[in-house]
Amino acid sequence: MKIGYLGAGAWGFCLANLLSEKGHEVKLWTGNMSLAEALKRGETHPKLRDHQAEENLVLTTDLKEAVTDVDLIIESVTSKGLRPVLEQLKELDLLGPPIVLTSKGIEQGTGLLMSEVVLEVLGEEYRPRVGCLSGPSLAGEVMRKLPTSVVASSYNPELMMQICEAFTTSYFRVYPNSDMRGVSFGGAMKNIIAIACAISDGLGYGENTKAALMTRGLHEIRKLGDAIGCSADTLNGLSGLGDLCATCLSTLSRNYIFGKLLAEGHTPDQAREKIGMVVEGAYTCVSALELSVKTGVDMPITEAVHAIIYEGISPKEAVEALLNRAVKQEHL
Repeated sequence: MKIGYLGAGAWGFCLANLLSEKGHEVKLWTGNMSLAEALKRGETHPKLRDHQAEENLVLTTDLKEAVTDVDLIIESVTSKGLRPVLEQLKELDLLGPPIVLTSKGIEQGTGLLMSEVVLEVLGEEYRPRVGCLSGPSLAGEVMRKLPTSVVASSYNPELMMQICEAFTTSYFRVYPNSDMRGVSFGGAMKNIIAIACAISDGLGYGENTKAALMTRGLHEIRKLGDAIGCSADTLNGLSGLGDLCATCLSTLSRNYIFGKLLAEGHTPDQAREKIGMVVEGAYTCVSALELSVKTGVDMPITEAVHAIIYEGISPKEAVEALLNRAVKQEHL
């Protein structure tokens, strides 16, 4: 296939490399000219220090070049950056091929999942051409070809299977799941819980506390997911529980690193600067709290993370507030 790939961060670079190595013709677009030039010279990616671009991977800073005469467009920008990129594609009249989303988030203000942002910008007629890829997949491990399983979804069953075929390799297994909303939602929400778990680790609370946060975090995700029409089975699967485990348990996750830095006393801005990449959980926790208010779903862990990042509450104060909440039935 001819693929236009948008976004050369760690995840975009990783998947573009995977697709190129598999034999697809991939043009990888980035707005960062210095990054594009460095990768063209054969330097390693700054966030994946041991890895260079595949020999056949084409790097470009020209958006029109990236998506002209392609069979598929894949994006790995950010949840905040998706709408501007789509609007730019629309303005340049570069639309037509199906779009596969790999960014994980919920848009602030609108409460829209990434697939819904596409439909709002491009129109309902684009629905059969929208798909996504999500699941427990750390870029560094995929680059090392460690066994990984993820989920592909789409409003269109044929496109869903096309995505599975495009990405599947001997080490990267892609399962189809027709619950587009659930797949997108689980991937967005797990980042918030990962920040909470990292804060807990940074404060020295141990494995018992982290297990409780992960379990109660999944409970929050399922409650809100149910309120917006997601399947519980999806949220118990790879794009929900699976992604939650990978992100909460790995010190490689930028959301985990962000939470750990907050626990160590860094301000949110200092933590973001130190990481040097977008922390999706910090963005999405605002959107999730907006959805929580709208649906009436109580989300204490999400509220605590929001209070630490945006309201100046210290991590210890937030934990104490959680511990002082009234005890209810576990599955209420």
